[in-house]
Amino acid sequence: MAIKRKKDKFSEMLSQISENLKETGQYFYDYKIKNGNDLKVFSETIKEYESKGDSYVHTIIMELNKAFITPIEREDILQLAMIMDDVLDGIEHSAALFEMYSVTQPTEYMVKFVDTINECTIEIAKAIDLLSNKKLIDIRTHAIKLKELESNCDNYLRTAVKNLFATEKDPIKIIQHKEIYETLEEIADSCQGVANTLETIIMKNA
Repeated sequence: MAIKRKKDKFSEMLSQISENLKETGQYFYDYKIKNGNDLKVFSETIKEYESKGDSYVHTIIMELNKAFITPIEREDILQLAMIMDDVLDGIEHSAALFEMYSVTQPTEYMVKFVDTINECTIEIAKAIDLLSNKKLIDIRTHAIKLKELESNCDNYLRTAVKNLFATEKDPIKIIQHKEIYETLEEIADSCQGVANTLETIIMKNA
C-alpha cells in the first residue's frame, strides 16, 4: 500500500491560497447579475474572498519569518503567495468596478475575460497541488497554459477596445468599460506572473 506523504505546512498554506483563488474565480464566473442589489452582493462576496486571501498571505509571511528551514527558498514561497494575492486583488478590484459603474449587463468581451480568468485560477490550483506533491516537472504544462490564456486576454483587450470606440456613443460608458477591460487584462498579467514564478521554482529545484 502506497504511503501518502504529508504535506509540509508551507505547501498547505500555498494550497489554501490557491484554492481560495479558484473558488473566487468560479464565483466570479458563475454569479448572474440582474440588478443593482445583485451587484452589491457580488462585490461584497468577492471582497470576503479577498479578505480571506489576505489573512492566508499574512499567515504565510509570519511563518516564513519564524522558519529555519523551508522546502524551497523562502523568497520563492513569498513571491508565489504574493503574486497569487495580486490575482485575487485584481478580481476584487474589477468586481468593485462592476458595482461602481452599475454594470448589470456585461459585454461579450467581459464574459470572455471572466471565463478565461476562471480557467487561469483552475490552472494555478492544479499547479500548486503538483508543487505540494513535489511533482515539479509536471507543473510546466500548467505554466504554459497560463501563458496561453494571458495571450488570449491580450487579444480580447485589443478587440474589445477597438469595438468599444467603434460602436459606443456614450463617452462615459467608453471610459468605464475601457477601465474594466484593462483591469481584467491586468488580472491575466498577474496569472502570467504566477506562471513565471512557478517556472523559476522548477528551474531551481527540479
